[in-house]
Amino acid sequence: MHPLPHRYTVSATCRAEGDVVLDGERLPSLPSDAPEEFDGPGDRWSPETLLVAAVADCYALTFRAVARAAKLPWLALWCEVEGTLDRIERATRFTAFRVRARLQVPPGTPEEQARRLMEKAEQACLITNSLKASCHLDATVESVGA
Repeated sequence: MHPLPHRYTVSATCRAEGDVVLDGERLPSLPSDAPEEFDGPGDRWSPETLLVAAVADCYALTFRAVARAAKLPWLALWCEVEGTLDRIERATRFTAFRVRARLQVPPGTPEEQARRLMEKAEQACLITNSLKASCHLDATVESVGA
């Protein structure tokens, strides 16, 4: 890892109508628009879906790093995040994120160790640690293989 602090810069470009185009250094452009719930087309990534995606992506990448450090053998991780947007004290904000994670491990892998590492990944996720909303993890471990 590079020394901290890290800086990440993204630009957003738009006109009065149409997509917002998100750009970052060495990254492909990403079209964005309001979600259907905010009278957008609903067929583009939106700030809301991007934030929820950031929680899912960070959890997956953090678990990968934690599992690698612990030398845990694993086959696949599936992660679904549901973000709840609500109005609290006259401010619209995300109030909760539910992380549903299912881990597939080879036979003989200690399932309790796998579950502990899944929980450790949730606690170490820098995205959820940066948000005001609470974050909840539903972890499932499946043994898969011959």
